[in-house]
Amino acid sequence: MANAASGMAVHDDCKLRFQELKSKRNYRFITFKIEDQQVTIDKIGGPNETYEDFTNSLPSDECRYAVFDFDFTTDENVQKSKIFFIAWCPDTSKVRMKMVYASSKDRFKRELDGIQVELQATDPSEMSLDIVKSRAI
Repeated sequence: MANAASGMAVHDDCKLRFQELKSKRNYRFITFKIEDQQVTIDKIGGPNETYEDFTNSLPSDECRYAVFDFDFTTDENVQKSKIFFIAWCPDTSKVRMKMVYASSKDRFKRELDGIQVELQATDPSEMSLDIVKSRAI
């Protein structure tokens, strides 16, 4: 169903795959793109993929939404996991594309119940592994 404010629909598969990432941990990451006024799945990373695999899957000149299941160990040596929502809008993407992604982000994020941390990035340095680690702890 389309949102009146942004005119954007979210494909049911997006919510289904996110639930699988969250509950079954079938995937390490999912990237989403907006196509024909609808948010759809772009790429899915298997459970053994790394953060580097994830960042390499993002296009250098197009916006994407993404979720990443980040595993880490706390200072107390406890294994934990946090689900990141990342809004990727590189400076080199088209202005209209940036506007569409910016205006649809909050509504799309609300569809994904279980997001723990949000990051916005316009270049890879804004979502480096060090930044992700610091936001997770």
